[in-house]
Amino acid sequence: MLAWLTGVALAVPLLGGCQPPPPPGQLVVASRSSLESVDPVDVTSFAGTQLLSALGDPLYASDASGRIQPRLASALPRFSKGGLVAHIPLRQDVRFQDGSRFDAAAMVFSLQRFLARAKVSYLLEGRVAAVAASGPFELELRLKRPCASLAAVLSSINLTPVSPRAYRAHARSSLRDRFVGTGPYRLAAFTPQQQRLLPFAGYWGAPPANRGLSLVTLSNSTALFGALLSGEVDVLLSSGLDSDQQRDLHRRAGRGALVEAIGPAVEIGYLTLRSDQPPLANPDLRLALAHGLDRRLISERVSYGMRDPLRNLVPGPLPGSQPPSWPAYDPARARALFRKAGYCQVRGPGQGRRLSLPLSFRSNVPADRLFALTWQAQLQRDLGDCISLEISGIESTTAYRQLGDGAFPLILLDWSGDYPDANAYLQPLLACRRAQGHRCLAGDSAASGSFWTAPGLEAELAALESERGQARQQVVSRIQARVAAASPYLPVWRVPPRAWAQPWLATPQFDGSGRLILQALHRRPQGAGAAAAPGSTGLVNAPSRPGDPP
Repeated sequence: MLAWLTGVALAVPLLGGCQPPPPPGQLVVASRSSLESVDPVDVTSFAGTQLLSALGDPLYASDASGRIQPRLASALPRFSKGGLVAHIPLRQDVRFQDGSRFDAAAMVFSLQRFLARAKVSYLLEGRVAAVAASGPFELELRLKRPCASLAAVLSSINLTPVSPRAYRAHARSSLRDRFVGTGPYRLAAFTPQQQRLLPFAGYWGAPPANRGLSLVTLSNSTALFGALLSGEVDVLLSSGLDSDQQRDLHRRAGRGALVEAIGPAVEIGYLTLRSDQPPLANPDLRLALAHGLDRRLISERVSYGMRDPLRNLVPGPLPGSQPPSWPAYDPARARALFRKAGYCQVRGPGQGRRLSLPLSFRSNVPADRLFALTWQAQLQRDLGDCISLEISGIESTTAYRQLGDGAFPLILLDWSGDYPDANAYLQPLLACRRAQGHRCLAGDSAASGSFWTAPGLEAELAALESERGQARQQVVSRIQARVAAASPYLPVWRVPPRAWAQPWLATPQFDGSGRLILQALHRRPQGAGAAAAPGSTGLVNAPSRPGDPP
């Protein structure tokens, strides 16, 4: 305990020593993720999309309940009779931060640049054949196939428009340290560890509720935790924060010493099972593992219940997240399936055997190691005569590089949809370009390490894009039920994003993509809200910086 407190004490001055103090009235928002580029064609990390959401606008956005709303678009897409042409009307009152006009030509420039350069160009390249301006303020997209989720796809912040005037010389290259878009803030300064944001006076929408922000990166969870407790940080994002420290902040918020906000869970954790090689080529063994996973116990032990047990690949509140598709925890059923496959030791020579199965986890993700140890112990308790897990850690970058080579019989991973729709979770795990029976030879399923497919599955994934309304939800349910029965993936949990703020701030808000709405951060009106709990220690109780707005 003394060593931990010493670590906090050492962490407290880190922010002041490494970062210049924010100007009066500005807020400091901290996380663990650094950022090498602010160009939308480069951004792939949560830190990058969080920053872009403050500097730019998407055509559409998802609210906290998952509903898609127009932003730079003025209405939802209009589709041709065959569904292969979409027309999108645009707002006519928007300016870029360099004063130039946002219009259809600017949107065409931005989308063509994205298709040519973006690291996540797959968002459009499999869907969009051509982009054009069908009027000064109307965008035309010619589609390769019907796309029922088009508005959701276009809500990806990576597709935010950039000023053609500012980016003309960078149509085929990155502009890493500048950004000129349409959002509520302009980028005043950029380094990988700190970005300074100031309100954009010409913003078309409601102005920010604060005078500006400094987004800072600290190198470890202890430094982040200590900086919030010392008052050097106004708002702390949960990304990269250890579970025990998240629990501590949650408890402090419960006492009124901090303000806590919880957003929609767009991140899921899941197990990938290599289904085309022994032993997990046997579907009975995969189903036995599905029944042998005590999600609720694991959630409590690993995250103190702050991660929600998940039995679908599609997380709530997205349509298609209910009812649960994957089998519930049932050790008796798991034992029966292990025995059917020839496992489980019984008395007598040569009677049954125990399955030894390697489980890999990302060694640089603390929750992964805790999961592996907890599930190993839980299976030993419940089914120790049938199976033993041999756990080993591997650095995440190496794991991702080797995943498509089939290096892991069983590995824990996570995924966040690029846009708020069921297809953003199903397509990247299940799509297969070339198959042989139930084995995927090339495509997303192979790249994801499961190598599983099934006859007719591609047709169902295509129907997911062509159907709408209730018919589409039925397709989502059918696909998930089919995958659950084969269990090449096992959903484990969903991870709601959290933020903690000093008690003198209003409760932070999240959008439907799990990002903090930075422009909504503001002080509570005087006399509103709960003050810090009496007797709490280690917190600055509602400090006022010089120049803070009332």
